[in-house]
Amino acid sequence: MATRCSHENSHEVGVFAALTNSYCLTGVGGSENFYSVFESELSEHIPVIHATIAGGRFVGRTTVGNRRGLLVPNTATDQELGHLRNSLPDSVVVQRVEERLSALGNIVACNDHVALVHPDVDRETEDVISDVLGVEVFRQTVAGQALVGTYSKFTNQGGMVHPRTTVEDIEELSGLLQVPLVAGTVNRGSDVLGGGMVVNDWSAFVGLDTTSTEISVIESIFKLSTGGGAGGQRQAQQSDIVTTMRSSLIDQLS
Repeated sequence: MATRCSHENSHEVGVFAALTNSYCLTGVGGSENFYSVFESELSEHIPVIHATIAGGRFVGRTTVGNRRGLLVPNTATDQELGHLRNSLPDSVVVQRVEERLSALGNIVACNDHVALVHPDVDRETEDVISDVLGVEVFRQTVAGQALVGTYSKFTNQGGMVHPRTTVEDIEELSGLLQVPLVAGTVNRGSDVLGGGMVVNDWSAFVGLDTTSTEISVIESIFKLSTGGGAGGQRQAQQSDIVTTMRSSLIDQLS
């Protein structure tokens, strides 16, 4: 299920939070509402942790991780590193990365098996990503954009990429990642997918501006509908909604 939320007046949820299958980080500061939205949805399954990186609350853009590990930039202090190590499950490895492109969330997109990285990252960083996160690493661009973490988002179930990605690119990326992909937007037409949402294998959090059509596409590609009969019905309903929207758009444009 996808939940709408915002951090103070910002709908860029993916800037202030990071979500994987084994933990969730939220930025410190501001009201507790943002944290409590995540806690109410997730706390039964995974720990939800207050964190800062280099004193900043932009934990979603400065860190990258999956269920096996968490990478933080070299600007993170020893105290912050210690707090993360104490709060995260023992199975999660926390590692500092000496990389000049320090907004790791913008330059890396990953799930539990594969990572796409900015074409200019250091060779050492590539090795650390591979070792700590236990993934295969590919240097890639998305729709000609080098910031793969900003313009794509994927889990072990499916993924979403920049709306201007060509069909050929989507097919190539889908082959690399071995998950279905769709081009889409969040926050009423924003192509900044990494900033606009956080998602794992069973839940998603999107900005308050996200439309119901965008949410139905997100729930459908990330397979967030509940299983069983009701889920099947709901999925059929969603695909009906998308088909109706598409045909009405075509009518308007023709």
